[in-house]
Order: sequence, then C-alpha cells, then structure tokens
Amino acid sequence: MLITRRRARTFAGAGLLVTAAMLATACQSSANASAPSGESSVSAKSEARAEAEAKSEAAAVGGKDTASGSSAKSSEAKGKGTQDGVGSGAETGSGGRGKVGQQCGANDISWSTRAESQAGGYILIIAKAKPGITCVLPAELPTVAFGSDGTEAGPAEQAVGQAITLRKGVTAYAGVNPKTTNENGGKELNSIIVGIGADDPNPVSLRVGTITVDKPIVTNWHTSPADAVPFDGTDQ
Repeated sequence: MLITRRRARTFAGAGLLVTAAMLATACQSSANASAPSGESSVSAKSEARAEAEAKSEAAAVGGKDTASGSSAKSSEAKGKGTQDGVGSGAETGSGGRGKVGQQCGANDISWSTRAESQAGGYILIIAKAKPGITCVLPAELPTVAFGSDGTEAGPAEQAVGQAITLRKGVTAYAGVNPKTTNENGGKELNSIIVGIGADDPNPVSLRVGTITVDKPIVTNWHTSPADAVPFDGTDQ
C-alpha cells in the first residue's frame, strides 16, 4: 500500500514537470514569434522615415532648380526685350531708332505756307499738330508735288534729317525751292501738294500764289525756319 502511494506521488510529480516544461516551451515560442514582429515594425518605421526625408530633400532641390530656371528665363526675356527695344520706334536719322508715338498723317497737322526771299526766293512750309494731337514727323523727306502730272521735289540736303515729335508748342518747317534752273521756262502753278511720305493717304493742297516750277527741291523737316532754307540744292 505504501508502495502504491509512492508511485502515485512519483507519477504526479512527473506530470507536473512535463506540464511545466510544455508551458516554458510555449512561452519561449511566443516570445520568439513576437520579436521579429517588433523588429519588422521598427524597420518599417525607419524605412518610412528615410523615404520621407529623401522626398523632402528632392523637393528642396527641385524647388531650387525651378527658381534657377525661372531666373534664367527671366534674364533671357529681359535680354530679348532689350534687343527688341533697339528695333522699335521711328528712325532718328543717325542710324538708331527712338521711342516715339504714332506717325503723323497730313490730316493730323495744321498747315500754312509763307513766301521767303532768301536764296533767290522759296516757299516755307509750316506744320503744327492739331489741338490734342501728338505725332511724329519721320526722318525722311517731305513729299511735295506740283501740278496734275505729279512732279515731285527732290532733296535739297544730302544728309537725312531728324524725326520730330509734333505737339503743343512744337512747329516743323520745310523749305521748297520750286525752280532751280537758270533757263527760262517751266510751268506756272499756284498750289503745292504736301504729304507725310509717299504713302500718305490724305495729302493736302496748299495755296502758294503763282510760282514757276522747274526741277524743284525741298529740305528735310526742321524745328527752326533758319535751317529750312533750300538754297540751290546742296548743303550750305
């Protein structure tokens, strides 16, 4: 009977040992299983943080590149603007171009004439902008024609004139010598036709009294009447 009790105790102790061993094994397996999961979580967070930092750096670099590109384009545009600006405006007569308003047409101007006795006699054309108008007489010879056959005056000056901006207080003058020959003859007229360039759509007819026309000449536009003397067709 004593032997039986001892065996029962032995079996009970062995069972407890087996159970304890099984529990220890299960806990170790659970710990081992959870460890990689924690490590994976830490690794994933590190990778996400690194990726975010990389994107931030790329965005910063991209922003600098964009700003640099915009600056370069702006500089290029300014350069082109300067080049284009050189070609804008009206001819100044000295090889350049000036920034000016619209070109005058004959109908933008109040016209008058005056007979002068200097240099053998000539006609002084006087041009003023109409009230409220500002426009530019280009640096080219005025178009002056005589009679129905359209005889035009040639240049009285060798050099090209200057562009003149007509506005309140500014007057332009051009001198016309209707006869530059010494021979008798020519056609007698009492008016001249004046335009701003050959393509002026609205030339005007100005009364000048009776004149004899034979190989006429005309000066450039000037702001002083003393500079608008045609003489004999050469610069004096």
